[in-house]
Amino acid sequence: MAGHMEREGQYAVEKPLLVRVVGSSGDGREGDAAASASSPSSSPSSIAAVVGSTAVAVAGSFEFGISVGYSSPSQPGIMRDLHLSLAEYSVFGSIMTIGAMLGAIVSGTIADRVGRRCAMAMADVLCILGYLLITFSQEILGGLTLGGSQLDVVPVYISEITPKNIRGAFATVNQFMICCGVSLAYVLGTFITWRALAFIGVVPCLLQLVGLLVIPESPRWLARFGHSGAFESALQRLRGKGTDISEEAAEIKDFTENLQHLPKSKMLDLFQKDYIRAVTVGVGLMALQQFGGVNAISFYASEIFVSAGFSSGNTGMLAMVAVQIPMTGLGVLLMDKAGRRPLLMVSAAGTCLGCLLVALSFLSKEQHWGKDLNIVLALAGILIFTGSFSLGMGGIPWVIMSEIFPINMKGSAGSLVTLVSWLGSWIVSYAFNFLLVWNSYGTFFIFASICGLTVIFVERLVPETKGRTLEEIQASMNSSLMPSQK
Repeated sequence: MAGHMEREGQYAVEKPLLVRVVGSSGDGREGDAAASASSPSSSPSSIAAVVGSTAVAVAGSFEFGISVGYSSPSQPGIMRDLHLSLAEYSVFGSIMTIGAMLGAIVSGTIADRVGRRCAMAMADVLCILGYLLITFSQEILGGLTLGGSQLDVVPVYISEITPKNIRGAFATVNQFMICCGVSLAYVLGTFITWRALAFIGVVPCLLQLVGLLVIPESPRWLARFGHSGAFESALQRLRGKGTDISEEAAEIKDFTENLQHLPKSKMLDLFQKDYIRAVTVGVGLMALQQFGGVNAISFYASEIFVSAGFSSGNTGMLAMVAVQIPMTGLGVLLMDKAGRRPLLMVSAAGTCLGCLLVALSFLSKEQHWGKDLNIVLALAGILIFTGSFSLGMGGIPWVIMSEIFPINMKGSAGSLVTLVSWLGSWIVSYAFNFLLVWNSYGTFFIFASICGLTVIFVERLVPETKGRTLEEIQASMNSSLMPSQK
């Protein structure tokens, strides 16, 4: 694979074409309809190339979804076959997040040094190893390896290859495929053994490894590291053979040249004045996403339904599947129309309502208000939470993270943001069973409060990035990165 990737540098675009400019204002408003329609970035050949590359990248997202959804339907079988206590299963349920935290520490550096494609390939190899270890009974080590394989480079790669007018929708496909993977794990987990489900997780990794041989590397990564010939070749492949790329190429080069004058980035540099706003937005969104309770519901949905009065968790999980995919699809369609901020606020408000209903369900059970009421409130609450989270809070924080950090800081920033996300995920997934025993309805009231805080955070701090190039977004958040005047 490495040889194939290096050969890209041998190809260059020999004659840059004249450019036709499409208007876009700094605040994210698109130019007029006629200009937008004639934009090269919207040509059929461009769409086909970007669709193919995105499809390969999100095979990793699909695998990640299977990993996230694996614990919930597997819990009864694993506890029975391996004779695990609740505390021991909580360790197993959270062990993937420990591996993910370890992976997050080095993921940004790996993606920067070897490229986005090689980073995805390395994640596939680790993931295959993890699933095979789970299949052959080394559960904890397998979960650790699975978590370490999640390098979270997919949204960054997608944002770097897509034109600005469709970037949001394509980046959200990452979350859509995660939902599909979670849903598949929920459905198959009700019919097959936990060992067989683990083996199925190998398939998308193998498919992605094959696809990575043919898709181009990120043009922005190539430009950042001085591969000028390969940069133009990759950009031309993504925009179509006869498409004018000269303006886009010039903008990327100008921005990259400004970055070359900055010192080599370290993670501590993120806390300088120049980057603190982007760090606050990226880290804040990830922390609020995790502490809003998503992994508690994803990992332990089956247990929640049983605790609320269902005879089995299977019915509730299948209902979650029926909500997740269409709501994520709706988010994809609305991403570049409604914008990031409105979707985030609606999504966070919906998750707040869902947590309140689940809390009332457990309170109803404790106060003996009626079993039917418990079940209705629990089912409605989890479905509202799942649908609302899928609409925006699931994918948009990762989209924004991939947009707001300049490429010289993207590796360090990606590591920091991913580490915060998985640290929050580990805390919630490990502590949830114990919190449920301590105070079931109080736990979900806490989650609801955090979801409500998210609405305020988005309204106050999160910028709108719809319809703007990555260079425009990053310069607007950091004056030192403003394009040089020529």
